[in-house]
Amino acid sequence: MVSIFLRSLLFNILFYPNFVFWLLVALPTLAMPRKALLRVANWWAQSNILLMRVVCNIRVEYRGAEKIPKGPLIVAAKHQSMWETISLLHFFDQPFFVLKRELLRIPLFGQYLVKANMVAIDRSSGARALKQVMRRAAEEVKHGRQFLIFPEGTRRPPGAPPDYKAGVGVIYVDCGVPCLPVALNSGLFWPRRTFLRYPGTLVVEFLDPLPPGLSRHEFMARVESVIEDATNRLVAVGQAEQAQLFGRVPAEAKA
Repeated sequence: MVSIFLRSLLFNILFYPNFVFWLLVALPTLAMPRKALLRVANWWAQSNILLMRVVCNIRVEYRGAEKIPKGPLIVAAKHQSMWETISLLHFFDQPFFVLKRELLRIPLFGQYLVKANMVAIDRSSGARALKQVMRRAAEEVKHGRQFLIFPEGTRRPPGAPPDYKAGVGVIYVDCGVPCLPVALNSGLFWPRRTFLRYPGTLVVEFLDPLPPGLSRHEFMARVESVIEDATNRLVAVGQAEQAQLFGRVPAEAKA
């Protein structure tokens, strides 16, 4: 565990200078098409994956990428870690997130979020803000973009009871496009609320797309079922690997 602590410390020491480096590299993209900025964002994500591999002995495996449909899409992903907010973008040509408006105030980074045409929400405005965001998200999808959404709204540790919000179902019905469910086990390796990074194989699995036209109730039942079943399977395999590597499952990675 001393080794894990030291590796995690080194990773965090390198993570932030790396972030600043790519903020500066991306400066010219403010005067370029949005795709140029997204390409630099992808380079940043890949550099973090390299750091994870070299420093923390975390390997990343993607499964089912061939199932990703072209064109407008809702991507409903399990959310266990900050990792997926960085690393899923490069699979899509026009992706966008809904994010906290406060992030727009971060120097340079906030400008890049505006340039990437992300959708910001003022959480203090309550239900009215949520309706505006859902309307804006539906408009972006209808213009051919891919909406990456975390149906539970916030990070949940592996094994926590699912808490899917109705908003993703409303957006699905309004947009009339396929939904790509995504399962993962990132919370075992990059847990929330700790700087520790644990070794093992982080797996992201793109599942069979759900077709447009389902009722909201049927969609919500199916998207939760397929994501949770696949995530539970990936988590169980990851926990078995961790038990072999260092004898236990990290407490931070449990519900």
